Amino acid sequence: MADDASPTEDVDRPADGDRPDDRSGPDSGHRPRGNDTAAGNVAVAVVDAETPGNVGTIARSMKNFGFSELLLVDPPELDPEGEAYGFAGQAREDVLPNARETTFDDLVGNYHTVGTTAVTNEDETSHVRYPFTTPAALADSLADVEADTCVVFGRERVGLTNDELARLDQVCSIPAAADYPALNLGQAATIVLYELRELTLGETQHPDERHQRADERAVEGLQEQFDAFLAAVEHPPEKRPKARRLWRRFVGRAHPTGREATTLRGLFRRATQRLDD
Repeated sequence: MADDASPTEDVDRPADGDRPDDRSGPDSGHRPRGNDTAAGNVAVAVVDAETPGNVGTIARSMKNFGFSELLLVDPPELDPEGEAYGFAGQAREDVLPNARETTFDDLVGNYHTVGTTAVTNEDETSHVRYPFTTPAALADSLADVEADTCVVFGRERVGLTNDELARLDQVCSIPAAADYPALNLGQAATIVLYELRELTLGETQHPDERHQRADERAVEGLQEQFDAFLAAVEHPPEKRPKARRLWRRFVGRAHPTGREATTLRGLFRRATQRLDD
């Protein structure tokens, strides 16, 4: 997923995360812990990023979706007063300063690796970028992997090389327009990490219930009030069955909340009373 150069430039695959541990040098073989899941740990790595802003953008996306371990292979200088920290949002407080510099060999040797690419091969006759999965399917694919996992993102302009992808365990690609599939690095990382959030987030900012449907008694009360309204407006008797049916189907598709059903019922009641007066 690499193409246009910008503060969030394009890349070919997902990145592994660096880990905050003084014992974890590039050649130490020590694998610090990041986000524990029912399976293993999920880290994010960025290989040979050209622009500090891209690293900051990825750190922010990691913070958004519950990732904490950022691994950097041949990174640019990350000045605390510069672009990377400016783009990182609240991730400037933990994810970014705790990022660990490492080597590509360390990623391959210590993690189950997933590399991303905008360009895949067409079939098994060319298998460096095939078979592949999409970000939407990747979480299920990784759920049963007991080893620590690293999602690896490549360079802004060219992504991961064929030689690098050939050393990784899985390939992931974001479906996009055939004539322009390359996303910038920050966009690609955000999409992939969003799709993997179920592996890392115990809870989100949303309540447990996103929609509380009105109970059947409230819904039936709304149907009865609509029937009374039809009579009050002197809707032709022969047309009322059809109007009731259309209204019932409309309400059935809408799945109103209790508050919505009560409000609509009250409006119909007041309109009916005004008409009857």
